[in-house]
Amino acid sequence: MHIGIVAKPDLVDARETLSQLRAWLAARGATACWSPEAAALMADAPGTVTARDDMPGTADLIVVLGGDGTLLAMADRIARGPRDVPILGVNFGSLGFLTEITRPELLAALADVLEGRAQLDERMMLHAHVQRGDATTDDTIVLNDVVFTRTALSRIIDLSVSVGGQFVTNVKADGLIVASPTGSTAYNLAAGGPIVHPAMDAFILTPIAPHTLSNRPIVVPAQRDVTVAVSTDNGGEVYVTFDGQTGSPLRTGDSVVIRRAARHVKLVRATTRTYFEVLRQKLKWGER
Repeated sequence: MHIGIVAKPDLVDARETLSQLRAWLAARGATACWSPEAAALMADAPGTVTARDDMPGTADLIVVLGGDGTLLAMADRIARGPRDVPILGVNFGSLGFLTEITRPELLAALADVLEGRAQLDERMMLHAHVQRGDATTDDTIVLNDVVFTRTALSRIIDLSVSVGGQFVTNVKADGLIVASPTGSTAYNLAAGGPIVHPAMDAFILTPIAPHTLSNRPIVVPAQRDVTVAVSTDNGGEVYVTFDGQTGSPLRTGDSVVIRRAARHVKLVRATTRTYFEVLRQKLKWGER
């Protein structure tokens, strides 16, 4: 197998793990390619260095060392790449919702992959494009969410929301989150939105600090496109971000169409805990 190794930039704590990985993979005849950020952390040149953008075209598995943000950036690249390459996410902080494999579990999880025992979760992704007149200005695939926020000094923004071509409401708020089930435990959760199991096929629409308290989160089927349009009185005051990785300002009349992406991302599951155990541990359920 060809294994891609990606590390969060300047993650000094990963140095020992990277050295262990190189020796472990070499002993098993696996070919490793290293992201520039991972190679920079190693004491000597590790061998093949591959840009993150090129890695989905060469690797059979990508190991991500860092946190959920590092994994999100890699998931977007895989979605735009030629193959559905699984991701094995290793967390270097507290247990992550996406990078749920801990450092002591890494080599055992890798062995499961190499020997065909690994369990993979297929996670729905969102395909969003910004429509400006007859042109598409952004076309992005994300794993977690598409977020609409106001600029630093702007007032409450006004967004028109439709689902499946049917008008839902005008959201007057600090912003709006359109999340996948995987993204329900990210910004959506912090904004008071519901937790949705990642096996569900749905979108979660959650207003951020809505002007009207009755404007509540809503879960809608992913078979229906979600369209968010910028109302005429707040163009230039709305900013859209994609998985917190990229973004752009929106103008009056712009609309963002969000649909279920044609492809899923595959995550290597930790065999030592269930999804609900991750929730209990992260959210401290049952503790006083």
